[in-house]
Amino acid sequence: MSFLNLQDKVFAVFGLANRKSVACAIAAALVDEGAEVIHVVRSEERRQAAEKLFPEAKVFICDVEEEGNIIRVRDEIAGHLGGRKLAGLVHSIAYANYSEGLQPFHATLKKDFLQAVDISCFSLISLCNHFKDHLDRDASVVTISISTTRMAAENYGYMAPVKAALESSLAFLAKSFSSFSRVRFNAVCPGLLKTSASAGIPGYVDSYLFAETATLRKAAVQTREAADVAAFLLSLRSSGITAQCLVVDAGMGINYFDAEIVAKVVG
Repeated sequence: MSFLNLQDKVFAVFGLANRKSVACAIAAALVDEGAEVIHVVRSEERRQAAEKLFPEAKVFICDVEEEGNIIRVRDEIAGHLGGRKLAGLVHSIAYANYSEGLQPFHATLKKDFLQAVDISCFSLISLCNHFKDHLDRDASVVTISISTTRMAAENYGYMAPVKAALESSLAFLAKSFSSFSRVRFNAVCPGLLKTSASAGIPGYVDSYLFAETATLRKAAVQTREAADVAAFLLSLRSSGITAQCLVVDAGMGINYFDAEIVAKVVG
């Protein structure tokens, strides 16, 4: 028996885009542990990508921006489960409109901010609400945030406040679900990763290279490292952890006064 004991358990993973996605790495970690993974993706194109990466998995389509789609996919997945329950749900969904390029935070457009909150934060609340009857009593819900929402990275812009709302939602979901279940809600908060989503952030490559310098080991966090933490949180080995945000940054957050970085500035 594996330490995580995920054999034959069923998990729904929302958000796979391609092989570089955090959702892809989490699904791979779960499959390696013998779990069944159900993928939920945004489009037909992504469905085809998921089926190539996980040919044994069932793949459904759902654009979470429309609540009706969440209700539909819930019913489709319920039909596939045939009375079984989900041992966990992974929410790896985020969206920000950077089509107008890098803008100062105070110039954020209301429509862009609200859309980002809807897709990146409220979708978690909506998924949990509509899937509550299909979650095992001891299920685990894991979302993906960032290593810190308190650092004003100019190129990340309004997504940090959106992620802060996502993280705050965990406490309220954990409290409200506690009246009828023992479902746990946590976030994995990685440092900068090489994903296709991050590639769309203006200036991300430069930030990524800086993060590598600031990381204690001088090597950036790998997506699989974040995925392994997610797999742990999805298992009953983490049964005592809920409403928490686990930072996976290999020490970057404590190392901003690294001698090498300081020398480049004052030397």
